[in-house]
Order: sequence, then structure tokens, then C-alpha cells
Amino acid sequence: MSHIPLIPPPCVLPVPVRDPAPMLARAKDEWGGRGDLWVFAYASLIWRPDFDPSEQRLARVHGWHRALKMWSRVNRGTPECPGLVFALLPGGSCQGAVLRVPQRDGEAVLHQLWDREMMTGVYDPKWLPCQTPGGTVRALGFTLSRKSPNFTGDLPAQRYREIFAGAGGRYGSTLDYARQTLQCLKDHGIHDHALHRLLHHAREPAR
Repeated sequence: MSHIPLIPPPCVLPVPVRDPAPMLARAKDEWGGRGDLWVFAYASLIWRPDFDPSEQRLARVHGWHRALKMWSRVNRGTPECPGLVFALLPGGSCQGAVLRVPQRDGEAVLHQLWDREMMTGVYDPKWLPCQTPGGTVRALGFTLSRKSPNFTGDLPAQRYREIFAGAGGRYGSTLDYARQTLQCLKDHGIHDHALHRLLHHAREPAR
């Protein structure tokens, strides 16, 4: 397999799927700024949120599940060798964590999240009821429609082997991202059996 550089040139960016600015404005309006901001974290936001939450609680969301089924052409891959990132897809349930952001920092954190997660406007940000040991909170979660052009669908095992072997972007490789997420979930007492099975492909050589 030919060598794929881990860091794409800064000028090589995918065309936005949708303009993220109106979605940010809507999220601000729906939050309202009248209380603390809650964010539902289900993958790297748990182990690398890039902001300092004042509280973190384990949480479960019904109606959505975590899946490594979104193409990444910047953060964990390149346009030439796309990687994968997690998204919340419809159906089932998802264990993760909710992060509380003090009201005074809420707007700044929303801007940070958009710079990180919504560069191409690919996610559908939604306010989700999250069940926690301290009660239900309404938190912002980044979901993905199966109609999105960045939804991978079901990939064959060989394709996962190729991605785990070669895909990487500005934040590192897809394989490291998946492994770090699995370890973080385990550390929090969350068992993602689908991700555990998927990572078995990383132990098999890409052909």
C-alpha cells in the first residue's frame, strides 16, 4: 500500500456540505443563553473536549447510537484517503457523557465546537434529552442523517483494514482515534461491543 501523509496540506479542504453559520445561529437561539450549556459527548469530546467543563456526568441517549460511519477528509483523513469519525445515527441508544459549560462560557464554547465539528456543516446538531444519575438534562449532540453524503453505510472488512492502516489527518489517524475512544469508554465503564469488534480489523493486514 502506498504511503499516505498523515497531515494534509492546509489549503486542501473539502467543500462545505452546508453553510454552518445558520446552524450555529439556530443553536445559540435554541440554547438561549439563560442557563448553563450542556453538551453530549460520545467519542473524542469525552477524552479531548478542548474546553473545561465544570461538570461531567455519565449519560444515556435513547433513539440514537454511536457509529464509526462518517467520512473524515480533514480531522482523521484526507480527500485522497478519507478516514472515519463517529456520529450519532438514528436508532438504539448511546452511552456517553454530558459536559456542563457555565452560562458565561456557553457562547464561546459553541463557537469552538463549530470550528471543530462543523467546519463543513455535515452534522445535524440536535438538543437531546440525556438521562443521567442526577436527572435528565437537555444537551447538544452532533447527529448524522443516513442521507448525508458523508454517511459511509456498511463497509466491507477489507475497506476498514485499509482505513485503519493508512488514513490520518490533522488530529491523527483513524485507528488511534478509534482506539482512544474505546479505551476512554472502558475507563468510564461503558462497553461498546460494536467498536470492539470493528477494531479486530486493525489486527489483520490490509491487502
